[in-house]
Formats: sequence, C-alpha cells, structure tokens
Amino acid sequence: MRRTDRPSPERPGRLLAMTRELGINLGAWVRDYAYALRWQVAAVVRRPDPRAYRRPGPDRLVVVLLPGIYETWAFMLPVADVLRRHGCDVRAVVELGYNGGIIEEMAELVDGFLRTEGIERCVLVAHSKGGLIGKLLLARHNPHGVIRGLVALNTPFSGSPLARLLPLPALRVFLPRSPELAELAASRHVDQHIVSVYGRFDPHIPGGSHLEGAHNVQLGTRGHFLPLGDPRVHAAVLDGIRRLTR
Repeated sequence: MRRTDRPSPERPGRLLAMTRELGINLGAWVRDYAYALRWQVAAVVRRPDPRAYRRPGPDRLVVVLLPGIYETWAFMLPVADVLRRHGCDVRAVVELGYNGGIIEEMAELVDGFLRTEGIERCVLVAHSKGGLIGKLLLARHNPHGVIRGLVALNTPFSGSPLARLLPLPALRVFLPRSPELAELAASRHVDQHIVSVYGRFDPHIPGGSHLEGAHNVQLGTRGHFLPLGDPRVHAAVLDGIRRLTR
C-alpha cells in the first residue's frame, strides 16, 4: 500500500503568519527611513541649541547623548525632550559632528568633553554606533567611575553582516569579526553596567542587540531609527537610567 504524505493543517497557518510578519517588517522598514530623513532635515532646519537642554544643579543627573553613525546629537531630540521633562541635565557632545570617525577617536572626544565640562557623575544614552563608543568609554576611560552606566538603543554589539554590503571605512567597525568589536566583546567586566534596549525587528542589525551580561530589554518595536520616537523606548530609557543609578 502506497503511503501519501499529506500537508500538515498547521502549515498554511504558519505560512500566513510568516507572510504577514514579512509585510509588517517591510512597512516598518519604509517608515524607518522616512523617519530618519525627517529628523535629518529637522536637525538642519531647526538648528536646536544644545544649551537649552541643560539643567545644571547639585542634584541633577547628567545624561550624555551619543548618536549613531552619520547622526548629529539633534537626531536624538525625541529622547532628549523626554529626559529634559523628567529633570535630567542633558548634555550633547557637539564635537562628534556626524559621528563618522572611528570609535576610538570618538571615545576620546567624549572623554575630553566630560573632563572639560567637569562632569563628576553621568549616564550615557546612546543610539546604534553611539553604544559602541559608550562601551569603549566604560572599558577604557572610566577609572574613577564618573560614568555610572550606558543605556544603548539598537546597538550592534555583535556587529551586522550588512556592513559587508557597503565597504566604507566608517562601517568597518560593524563587521562581525572586526578588531574593534572583538576588543569590546573581551571587555565583559563592563557589561553589567549596560542596559541594551532593542526591538522585534531591526533592518540594520539582523542578529539583534542582545548583550550577554547586560540587562537586556526587548520591546515590540520595529526599525532602527523609528524607535527613537517611540514612548515604549522612552520609558525603557528612563527605567534603564534608574537601574544604573540606584
């Protein structure tokens, strides 16, 4: 008697769910780039004054913003606005410009900024590449514990295979086996001072932003840039800061 394999009744359901998920992700990808373009333009048109976000005071927590690659500090304005409303003294390292340099140089710029400003206690809040700079600061430039910790948003701690598609010098750090990432991965002693926030789908970081040893927060957000304006991310940032400073 010949056996006939019949398709499982669950297969059509799984296929439908996968198709729906793909459609949602593609839509999020389009909105993601639209959001990035809008905020890049807004940064040029609005020309926000970073001094307006400062709230100096003896009991104020200083939060230093570290944007991603090809982003100025103003790209993180939605996060800065929330931090300011919650009483934080928000500092922007304008010397980073569009953050196109190698992470060692960018970390040295931020370290110099902290020293020049006389900051004695702070938390870093970073997006994407900014999180790699933040971890390097914790590992190399924090002997006195001035930096209490890092809240990283959509940071490629393990790199991204997509970096191979654009062989630009500024993107080499994102190669999964780059020397910079290898050094950061070896600095495991600082991971306990990192809160990594990431979403369900990130088109730039297919492998996600989970960092072993850190406090990982996965949200239902989608996109690489779009989450910067998401209230769920803002709440996670505030929770992360509280965790790092309690």
